[in-house]
Amino acid sequence: MIRIRTHLCGLAAGLALAGCASAPLHYYTLVAPAGARDPSATASPLSFELMPVNVPAQVDQPQLVVRQGGQGVALLGSERWIAPLADEVRSALSADLVRQLPGADLSGMAAGEKPRLRIKLDVRRFDSAPGAYALIDAAWSVRAAAGDSPATVACTTRVRETVGPGYPALVQGHQRAVAQIAAQIATAARALAAGQSAACPAS
Repeated sequence: MIRIRTHLCGLAAGLALAGCASAPLHYYTLVAPAGARDPSATASPLSFELMPVNVPAQVDQPQLVVRQGGQGVALLGSERWIAPLADEVRSALSADLVRQLPGADLSGMAAGEKPRLRIKLDVRRFDSAPGAYALIDAAWSVRAAAGDSPATVACTTRVRETVGPGYPALVQGHQRAVAQIAAQIATAARALAAGQSAACPAS
């Protein structure tokens, strides 16, 4: 059974309570700094709709949830996501796809231009081991309207990024993992949009 430990200040009186109140909060985002569009991507932008992302309930917390030893996990009270984790993953994936396709995310837009691609991501595992690795295991699909019948590809991807010590390094590892997943999705999306078959990446 997985043991869950919450890193919170105790309810002690006096000096201990004052120390708890002054503990600083640190906020993190999975959205990597803006970068140049992929020079190998098609020059013709591909509009897409990215569906809401699902994440496991165990990590769907405001705090970072990290592994401790083989069985334990901890909720880090002062280390937090700036937005719900599912929204963070979706925002990061959207930004990476905009650069790598290149494209435009039309999700939530008023009726008008219809997206050429519909993309869905379900995160099955989101493991964080500070000083060791950041791991994302996800299932994803891309659906594109090609000719008179839509074409779809559905795949799974498991990315494990080695990370250095510290929580910023851990978050950067997850950013790199999301970027790798986006690159695989973008490759499949470009093929489908061109009316070609798309194969899942080799595991």
